[in-house]
Amino acid sequence: MSSGRPRCRSLVSSVLIAGGLVLLFLGARDVLESQAGQTEAQREFDNIESAKPSPFLHGPSVKARPMPHLGDAVAKLIIPRLGAELYVVEGDGTGELRLGPGHMAGTPMPGQSGNCVIAGHRDTHFRVLRNIRKGDAIVLQTGAGQFTYRVSGTQVVLPSNTASLRPTRDAELHLITCYPFYYLGSAPKRFVVQARLQPDSAPLESAAQW
Repeated sequence: MSSGRPRCRSLVSSVLIAGGLVLLFLGARDVLESQAGQTEAQREFDNIESAKPSPFLHGPSVKARPMPHLGDAVAKLIIPRLGAELYVVEGDGTGELRLGPGHMAGTPMPGQSGNCVIAGHRDTHFRVLRNIRKGDAIVLQTGAGQFTYRVSGTQVVLPSNTASLRPTRDAELHLITCYPFYYLGSAPKRFVVQARLQPDSAPLESAAQW
């Protein structure tokens, strides 16, 4: 009986070590994928910026951009106090969120009237949100201009609480990620950042510029 116990302990130790290595590998893979996705999104966003028409051009020679496809880079998100710069892609599916924070398709674009919703993973791109606080500025740069939002509050909610997804009349921004930030496995709650467009950033009334 005594000889069986060391073997059992050795087996348990081996299983725990193997499990730890698997988690380490998966974590490293997610980080590398997120970094690669941001590099690609940055390259695409820079191309959009360089292709912007001159403000001195008017008339039919200036064409409206088509609506973005899933995975396209649509904005640069900056949180100055936290030193965060992230590139936002269109869509909030699994593939899009590997690239970066995802703008929820069907919600207004940054700067437009209504509720702009952006989601991201808590263990990669949106981990920075753990340190955000009321009053922080959130700057969104797009091909249509630069728009500054001010954080009005944060809250932790259950996944069944979809209030942050509801349409609004005023120009608002909701950033959503899973919570707790350091939870192992599928996190049971959601962390929501609420922000309002500042008066010096004029909302766009339509998506014509996209």
